[in-house]
Amino acid sequence: MSESVDLEAYFNRIGYRGPAAPSLATLRALHALHPSAIAFENLDPLLRRPVRLDLASVQKKLIAEKRGGYCFEQNGFFAAVLTTLGFEVATLSARVIFGRLAGHSRRSHMLLKVELEEGDYLADVGFGGQAPSAPLRLFSEEEQPTPHGSFRVVRSGEYFELRADTGGEWKTLYRFSLEEQSQEDHEMANWYISTHPDSEFTTRLLAARLPPGRRLGLFNNQFSIRHADGTVERREMENAEELERVLEREFLIALPGPREELLQALARVIG
Repeated sequence: MSESVDLEAYFNRIGYRGPAAPSLATLRALHALHPSAIAFENLDPLLRRPVRLDLASVQKKLIAEKRGGYCFEQNGFFAAVLTTLGFEVATLSARVIFGRLAGHSRRSHMLLKVELEEGDYLADVGFGGQAPSAPLRLFSEEEQPTPHGSFRVVRSGEYFELRADTGGEWKTLYRFSLEEQSQEDHEMANWYISTHPDSEFTTRLLAARLPPGRRLGLFNNQFSIRHADGTVERREMENAEELERVLEREFLIALPGPREELLQALARVIG
């Protein structure tokens, strides 16, 4: 028998108590709560462990084990939740531009297109510290505010670009088309970023969470808190034990064992 989404367990995990109708209001509520409760993190690639994308594995990791994950896990599971609720969902892929030279990026990010009566929306709960915390109208280039900043979805030739207001400057996060992707497409990209020795997911520690009014980020041993008023707090973790504590306390991750193996992996990313 194929695995199904345990909606009750998911709603408990993110703290959702609202209706389950496939509406824009439901999508907005889930899109805000998901990245607040379930952290973006790449501990499995850092530990040289496989990242499995089948529903049973992802649901076990994100819900039962109270772990986090990255885009293929987060948005893959979010797509399964939305589909179970009756939404029309397609998975897409994007080239990440933010922090890279334009044109020098693989299609390594997964995002969602959700069709509603109000129009088509972009949904993305898996882009780490820069993720939007609300669905965005796809065919509108107007500025769109979210609980964690403003975004624009802009046409660029045959593609679309997601842009974010970063302190008064609009920066492109990623570029995508509306070509629907298959599970096999995502499996191939996931295999590369979770196993290749040059992938940042196998060589660096990345974590993010979006509680109300704050963006929490972790890049190797650099911990940051970005507040809604634009102020930023930064702190450097000096050892693996400090990283362990911040992952548990700030990112709410139930850390995988064995502990000694985890501490060794965390020690590798301290500069």
